Amino acid sequence: MRTHCPSLVALALLAVHGGVVPESLGRSPRPSAPLFDNLGRHHHPITTRSPLAQRYFNQGMVLLYGFNHAEAIRSFQAVAELDPACAMAHWGIAYAHGPNINRPMEPGDVPQAWNALQKAQELAPQAGPREQAYIAALAERYRPEPLEDRSALDLAYADAMREVMRRFPDDTDAAALFAEALMDTMPWDYWQPDRRPKPATIEVIAVLRNVLRRDPDHPGAHHFFIHAVEAGPTPEDALPSADRLRALRLGAGHLVHMPSHIYIRTGRYADAIAVNAEATKIDQRYIDQCRAQGFYPATYYPHNLHFLWFAQTMAGRGQDAEKTARRIEVLEADVRCGPFPLMEAPRFRHLTILTLARFGRWDALVREPRPGEDNPLDLALWHFAHGLAAVAGQRAEVAGRHLAEMNRIDASPALKAMDSPILPATQVFGIARAILSGKAALARGETGRGLDHLRRAVELEDELPYMEPPFWHAPARQTLGAALLDADFSADAEAVFRADLDRNPRNGWSLFGLQESLRRQRRIEAADAVGREFARSWEQAQGPLRFEWY
Repeated sequence: MRTHCPSLVALALLAVHGGVVPESLGRSPRPSAPLFDNLGRHHHPITTRSPLAQRYFNQGMVLLYGFNHAEAIRSFQAVAELDPACAMAHWGIAYAHGPNINRPMEPGDVPQAWNALQKAQELAPQAGPREQAYIAALAERYRPEPLEDRSALDLAYADAMREVMRRFPDDTDAAALFAEALMDTMPWDYWQPDRRPKPATIEVIAVLRNVLRRDPDHPGAHHFFIHAVEAGPTPEDALPSADRLRALRLGAGHLVHMPSHIYIRTGRYADAIAVNAEATKIDQRYIDQCRAQGFYPATYYPHNLHFLWFAQTMAGRGQDAEKTARRIEVLEADVRCGPFPLMEAPRFRHLTILTLARFGRWDALVREPRPGEDNPLDLALWHFAHGLAAVAGQRAEVAGRHLAEMNRIDASPALKAMDSPILPATQVFGIARAILSGKAALARGETGRGLDHLRRAVELEDELPYMEPPFWHAPARQTLGAALLDADFSADAEAVFRADLDRNPRNGWSLFGLQESLRRQRRIEAADAVGREFARSWEQAQGPLRFEWY
């Protein structure tokens, strides 16, 4: 991983897009990090005599809030270069090497964090009381050697930051950092199975609401609030944060992307497409100009594209979705990521196959190469997609052969070995097999058995852990609803499509099905009203919708 942008690239970045060449760049000391001017006006005062060091510190804080920790470290290193006596420069370096909700602390980060913390503590007597409190709290987070279980340290740090927040009630950063620290004790696990918030989540939400009342433009509070509520029963609570974060027009790709976590949960697919297209451009420019490598380009840049792809599929933009899927799949070989692997690569390799099946592009699908046995989920989904193509071509026997191949793959331990927090491979496989089993049975005229398989697919999808984009790309209720329509169970289909709309609001696929189910029940006025809603949801689609694709 590169630790700094080469000076010529940094100067180009400053001069070309969203950057300012500092007035002191020609004088010693020369900071090794670029100074951007498109990261907003967030200000966290520190003890320093250097205005330029203060600007770099402000930048580092925004980069922390945007989860670009490597670039934040470079900013904090610049603070230390400009003001060797600044304790908070080393606090920032130590903080950025710590864990976050998307990445546990790596063993290689431990000595870096510990050494920076020691330097911050050494310089702390020259800092103000608030800064000393920040440094003392951070001391609860680290030990000099890697630990297999960090949970006690993470909780101790959260407790310490709660006290900093209480001691300095006007410091919105102290509150935001406390909220993040508490979230780090339960990453991506803020809600109970019945969708009630955990006690710590209630505290996180209350703290962040208070921050945003006092500082409506706080980038970290908006970011953390979106994550805190997105998996809960009322993701729309974070729409003001999503819209405000978008309006800030920051030059930090992950913060630009973040509103889409709420836009997708509330059916604003066009907005999700727009912010992820913009985030992708921002990150592409940053990675290319700063030659960034490591976790950020290997994780957050493809994450933007993955969200873009999912929003495009939900909005009916099949051609764009195929282009995005192919763009994602080539990232694994992209040298810009350096030796750091794409974290979600197992989720990316089969997106083109799924896209072609989602939009009934059967002729293109058959031209896709067959994955090798060393990628069992990719191979299984290849058979799944080809089985769907066979059903669409009224070749039930061929679909059965693809299903048999899926069963063969399931018997191999290689599939189960793929299970991980970033991809529950066996669960994804189970949904695909249930759907193909159902559609193949229906194609053979076995209506009851086919519907049972599809109902099982819905149950399996409901058992998936929360993730955005979802681990299963095409809601199984849409498939079940279409099958119920085809079997002349219009009222049952209506209930299923409405249930999907509860989970995926305003999505055109289920609105189209709901409209048809109402029409078949001769509820024409209601069908026309849903039809108008469907037309709005599908206005940016790249073609009409067909039940064959469900």
